[in-house]
Amino acid sequence: MHANTGDVYRVGWKQVHLQRCLTTAALQTACEPHEPHFLQSVEMYYDRAAKLSNVSEGTLGHIRAVDSVLRVTFPIELDDGRTEVIEGYRAQHSRHRLPVKGGIRYSEEVDLQEVEALASLMTYKCAVVDVPFGGAKGGIKIDPKRYTLDQLERITRRYTMELCQKKFIGPGVDVPAPDVGTGPREMSWIMDTYRQFNPADINAQGCVTGKPLAQGGVRGRTEATGLGVYYGVREFLSYPEVQQKTGLSGKIKDATVIIQGFGNVGYFAAKFFETNGAKVIGIGERDCSIYSRDGLDIESLYKHHRETGSFRNFSDKVEIIDTPIQVLERECDILIPAALERQIGLRNVNNIKAKIVGEAANGPITPGAHEALEKRGVVVIPDMLLNAGGVTVSYFEWLKNLSHVRFGRMNKKWDESVRAKLLTVVEENAGRILTEAERKQIVHGAEEADLIYSGLEDTMISSCEETRQTANLKNVDYRTAAFINAIQKIATVYEGSGMIFMT
Repeated sequence: MHANTGDVYRVGWKQVHLQRCLTTAALQTACEPHEPHFLQSVEMYYDRAAKLSNVSEGTLGHIRAVDSVLRVTFPIELDDGRTEVIEGYRAQHSRHRLPVKGGIRYSEEVDLQEVEALASLMTYKCAVVDVPFGGAKGGIKIDPKRYTLDQLERITRRYTMELCQKKFIGPGVDVPAPDVGTGPREMSWIMDTYRQFNPADINAQGCVTGKPLAQGGVRGRTEATGLGVYYGVREFLSYPEVQQKTGLSGKIKDATVIIQGFGNVGYFAAKFFETNGAKVIGIGERDCSIYSRDGLDIESLYKHHRETGSFRNFSDKVEIIDTPIQVLERECDILIPAALERQIGLRNVNNIKAKIVGEAANGPITPGAHEALEKRGVVVIPDMLLNAGGVTVSYFEWLKNLSHVRFGRMNKKWDESVRAKLLTVVEENAGRILTEAERKQIVHGAEEADLIYSGLEDTMISSCEETRQTANLKNVDYRTAAFINAIQKIATVYEGSGMIFMT
């Protein structure tokens, strides 16, 4: 059925369901056997919100279905002369807005179900934060640690070649980004491969985001998701109804935080919480977790973890938890699952003691566990809102690539000259001359990173407030409210465009 060059599945009104479930121990520890898998969970959340969205059944069916899926297999020659067949996927959930957007992950757990679920989540995530993209996701079924640098480059370039041939990549078609197991290096390879196949495309840099700065990347992209998590939690803490429900003061300062996952998202989330006065008391990783009621030094811990690959032997004053997932059950104000999906399920939900759970990972809470947390008065900030910082800043990078100019380049010096003139007038009237250091600090014009941070903060503030208003208006939880907002925005685009060929 499947040719080596790849198969494209066109999915219309009916969903194509294959036997494609994640069954690894890491994803099953917290869950009962009957709990839904990731794709089913996303569909359940969608169906619950759809009933409250006031959108027609026909449009809801169209939004729910995955548009297209590409499956490819190709050989790769190993150093010992053996040939291994590599399997890869790319799913485009919704093309109501183009390009579609979503990461590419390298993991042995990649399968069709995971890719479709993450692609659909990307559609809703983009809609929630008003990023004008459709949703997509891709992955290659490998453990990147098992391959040499040369082999990884050949795998990445061959996968990109398949995407180019099937028209599953391009600045106006489909724009990938980093995900689990990938980073700026892989994005550079993807961009270069695309450029070889499309030498006349002046916007070739915009075919992928998450690139190094020298290859058209944007300052602030690396920390974007973790920073977005911090902004989102900060906003929800400021709402009186959340303060009343949790008993928290509304201030980040002195709040206790536990984070599961110490990769890119977990590290930067921990760093921003710590910088702004919170006390990070626990962090979970694959082999063990670390806990200290007095708080952890994030930078020192990160350096130790990078050097040794573990939290063990960091300090005699901390507690090492040998069963990593148990760190989720320690008492804290804010719990941030920033690792894998299905980490809080019916087996451990009653042991969760946090007052706020912020989903920095995709799908870390099962539907049954989510319902149990809500009944107990725990505030759950949904993944499709909270971890949207990455795609928001990816959008900014894409804009930079299409405009071919660095943010701030055209207006920084103009802003500084206007401020300097205004400051001179103020000094003359106040009768006090500022020091050179004070003057520089006030006059300083916005750099690219300043504008990226500002744009991300504004996006998270407005999106959180919009979710809050819908939750209060419909008397629903924040996840359902976010889905309702996403569905209504997507439906407006579909219905406004007339949905050609739908009848």
